[in-house]
Amino acid sequence: MFRPKQQIPRKLVSLPIGLFGAEIAFLLLAANCSQLPLTSAVVIPPVPAGTSRIWIYRNEGPHEASDTPYIRLNGQIIGVVQPNGAFYRDVPPAHYSVTVDSYGAPYPNQFAQVDLGAGQEAFVEVLSKREKVGGPEGSRAAYFTELILPDVARAAIRAIPFYDGS
Repeated sequence: MFRPKQQIPRKLVSLPIGLFGAEIAFLLLAANCSQLPLTSAVVIPPVPAGTSRIWIYRNEGPHEASDTPYIRLNGQIIGVVQPNGAFYRDVPPAHYSVTVDSYGAPYPNQFAQVDLGAGQEAFVEVLSKREKVGGPEGSRAAYFTELILPDVARAAIRAIPFYDGS
């Protein structure tokens, strides 16, 4: 029978691994629990000269879809829409179709259209609606974009997390 010359006590063997595991668990927990600042707490720079700004936000209740669909300007992906979050993009003055990836065939007027001149801002809210699919339990989210009046949108955006700006 093989016997090692000296056995290492079990506590000493597991101690570094246990500490290492605890450190990793703490870092993972800290990364997931860090909250983004509210938009009202972030210093937002003015719209750069010669450009326009489009704000995208989603301010839904806890029972709404938690999906994170792509948002597009004129068919080009500009970001991911987070539940209960806001971001903006500085863009050249132009006409924009603001769409969000959604299931099924588009509805009439499902997506916002906006013409922006230099220095102008537009506020687009992403809304969702649950649709039944398949059996009695099946459902999926259909998404819409809607232009919102600046005063109404600014008030809504102030109270939700800020994700990004360009």
